[in-house]
Amino acid sequence: MKTDVTYINAIAFHALIGMLIYFNENLAKLYFAIALLYFLAKIILAPKSSKTYVVLTACAYFVGAEVLLRMTKGSISYEAGKYLVIVFVIMGMFYKGISGRAYPYFLYLLLLVPSIFVASTTLSFDANFRTNIAFVLSGPVCLGAAALFCYDKKVSVEQINKILLYMLLPIISHTIYIFFYNPSVKDVLSGTGSNRSASGGWGPNQVSTILGLGMFILVVRLFTKSPALGFKILNIALFSAITYRAVVTFSRGGVITAVIAILAFLILYYLRVSRKKRNEIIILFAVFSFAFSATWIFSSNQTDGFINLRYTNRDHLGREKSDVTTGRGELFMGELAGFISNPFFGIGSSRAKDQRIEIDGQGLTSHSEVSRTLAEHGILGIIILLILILKPLDLRARNNKNYFFYAFLCFWFATINHSSMRLAVPAFIYALALLNITYEKNPIHRKQLKQ
Repeated sequence: MKTDVTYINAIAFHALIGMLIYFNENLAKLYFAIALLYFLAKIILAPKSSKTYVVLTACAYFVGAEVLLRMTKGSISYEAGKYLVIVFVIMGMFYKGISGRAYPYFLYLLLLVPSIFVASTTLSFDANFRTNIAFVLSGPVCLGAAALFCYDKKVSVEQINKILLYMLLPIISHTIYIFFYNPSVKDVLSGTGSNRSASGGWGPNQVSTILGLGMFILVVRLFTKSPALGFKILNIALFSAITYRAVVTFSRGGVITAVIAILAFLILYYLRVSRKKRNEIIILFAVFSFAFSATWIFSSNQTDGFINLRYTNRDHLGREKSDVTTGRGELFMGELAGFISNPFFGIGSSRAKDQRIEIDGQGLTSHSEVSRTLAEHGILGIIILLILILKPLDLRARNNKNYFFYAFLCFWFATINHSSMRLAVPAFIYALALLNITYEKNPIHRKQLKQ
């Protein structure tokens, strides 16, 4: 009962935070400072046995809060979310060390270095070397550091659910902020393109990504952490609210990623549980599907049907668009051309964006981490991608109990292919896939034989 009350209080508290930050954005700086001091103290003071869990909750919280803090200028820097994850996991390594089997991620980090030296000779004179390199490599370094720390670390299934909750809470704050910022989507409709106003005044791609994470976490809680009817209703209501705001950003990537991760989770979870539990899952899935459909219909109504046109790749007049990727395909092919022209060491970190400034006069950032990695790192980029894909599968081959594994991996891969590594989210979610999740065994009660 205490846990249930704490969950409701935490949701209410974070809803209040979102509202207060909307009315006074200066409070975002106070929010950031208090959260940072709280988690630093918690990591330092936590007993060694729970250091891993506490470090991961600290990372999770700032991953969930990253976009809200960016849009309200609450954090100390634009990339603070990634930097804090790196700091927290380094603290975790100091206390708990790393697995000897995690060495491929150390190699992965080393393979990122040559691109910096190549960039020093290829970046244009006008480019800010330090800023550009930090922007491009902060995400990959964040992933490498988090993966080194998480690899084969043991956490219980109860702890991983709490880690996901720590990510969810600031997303709830963010959702409330957006509702206050834009209560009526109809007032800001201008077509079927990504809508900044409906996204709280920030980049729709980033907002869609973080809200998509909230969608996924709430489905996990709905199926695994909602024992009573009241909590099922609460989680469905939260899911519907976050889904609505994610959909009406008109940025499809975060929503599609969430759906892929949800399906991957539900399939593995269904296969793992007992036959009796499977029947409950089927019924709950029907309720969840109804809630999702109702949310979509409401979103369609609020956007005068524009959202249906968006997801069927049509403009506001119903005409089919020629490019379903909205320019991402052209960026992808351009970066592959960079790889082909410089296959050995690549064109250097951040050079892909720099080239677009020289040629087109505008530096569109890459949406695919795969093509960017190949272009900027060359053959070393192929090795980097092989490590990132094969090492988790090797871990899975030795331990297949984690029913979150494919959901986390799918979320990472889908995100880096529609939003690159602008956020700390894909790096941290990838690292969570490397955890060794343990499950409590039900005690076996044996009757004593009568003497």
